Amino acid sequence: MGRYHIDPESDRQFVEEFRSNPVGKHSPGLMRVLSTLRDDPSGKQIVLFCRVPFSEWQIAEMPADRRQPLVFEDNPIFIDRDEAEWEVFRRRWHAATGERINLPLRSASGG
Repeated sequence: MGRYHIDPESDRQFVEEFRSNPVGKHSPGLMRVLSTLRDDPSGKQIVLFCRVPFSEWQIAEMPADRRQPLVFEDNPIFIDRDEAEWEVFRRRWHAATGERINLPLRSASGG
């Protein structure tokens, strides 16, 4: 059985599902998309690193050679885990599909 490939058109519904609820229970379809996004064929992986428990997160790249150290981005430092998770999702989506998601985590109305 081959690796699942994300289809930006048919899987777009899961972008909105994740955007509205980055951390928590997800539908089977979103779980399939997330599992695919987490499995980068290059071996590299964009990850979140918790700098201060429950209050600060930073994005890093895990190298293909796991014996090598993480490469941290200096900015931004996130103080909202949902915002940090959304940024990781956006980057992984772009890597998998070539499509950029230029949406904030939440709309101006808060929804």
